[in-house]
Order: sequence, then C-alpha cells, then structure tokens
Amino acid sequence: MTASDPALVTPRLILRGWRVEDAPAALAIYGHASVARWLSPAMDRVPDLGAMRLLLQQWIAETERMALPAGRWAIERRDDGHLIGGAILLPLPPGNEDLEIGWQLAPDAWGHGYASETTSAVARWAFQHDVDEIFAVVRPGNTRAAATVRRNGMHWVGETGKYFGLTLQVFRLRPADLDETAPEAQLPPAYGANGGV
Repeated sequence: MTASDPALVTPRLILRGWRVEDAPAALAIYGHASVARWLSPAMDRVPDLGAMRLLLQQWIAETERMALPAGRWAIERRDDGHLIGGAILLPLPPGNEDLEIGWQLAPDAWGHGYASETTSAVARWAFQHDVDEIFAVVRPGNTRAAATVRRNGMHWVGETGKYFGLTLQVFRLRPADLDETAPEAQLPPAYGANGGV
C-alpha cells in the first residue's frame, strides 16, 4: 500500500494517487507561472504536456518507493471530479528526518478553502501513522500559504536556509494543534499584526 492508495476523502475533495493521464489537468496547474513561483524546491513552470507526463511518471514511481505516510496526491473535487491541484507529504533534505506538508492549487481554485481542507486531511493521515510533527516551508512573501498553514493550527518556528538552498519560513504542526479551538498560531515578525493578508 502506498500513501496515495487508498485515497483520502474530505467533505469536498478526494486526494488520490497521480495517474499519467492526469497530465493535461496537471499542466494547467504546474505550467502556470503563479503556481510555479512559490514551489520549494524551486521548480520552473512545466513547459508542455510531454514534460508533465514525465514528471507525473517520476512522482508515481517516487511515491511507490516511499515509506508510509509519505507520498504525493492529486486533488480532485468530489462534486465534478475536476482535478484542481496536488498535495505532498515528503521527507525534507538534507537529513530526510522531517516531513514537509504542502499543496499546489490551480489559480481558479484559490480562495475556496481547498488548501486548508487538503492540509487537514494530509496532516491527519500523517498523525495516524505515528508521526509526531510535520512542517510546512513557505517562501517569504507567500502570505497566502502562510495564512493557510496558520488556519490549520501550524506554528511559526523560524526562518532557515537549510532546505533546498532557499531562505524559507518554517511552520510546525503537532497532533494537538489540529484542535480548532486552539488560539491562532504565532506569526513570523515580517507578517505584521494582520498576517499581511
């Protein structure tokens, strides 16, 4: 069994394994400059359908080799089956000891709460597999992502250059942080009192 099989199901979404035939819908996401500019590790916009197919084949093979709960998921809306993004739970370099949670959504899916719903589903999956904490790494200036991780109870723990050779804001989530009644998580200093959003 791999992380993306069985699927993770939320009220509005299905997170399932990637398929090569997802390439056209995936290209609309990963080929979009507004999505690619925030990816960590840094990744150029996927240029064409052939490159997207190759990348999906790599992601599928990578997920099959990973130990649970790590993996990659395609994000589908339940009501219409439309593929709107991707989600990850991957070991962070250099030591592969920490797990990174992340998501990428098509721009037309932004602002509907899908990122928060995805983050919650993947985090719960991780915590069901004896993981004590997971991390999100956010590029400075990506206030949308920082707001999403905070809405999911993640706490800012600092800034680092140790991941992917980039300066990144690091947020941490532990099982108790999923309690929706907990106070809002601490902000990085640069985000100001209103979170910069």
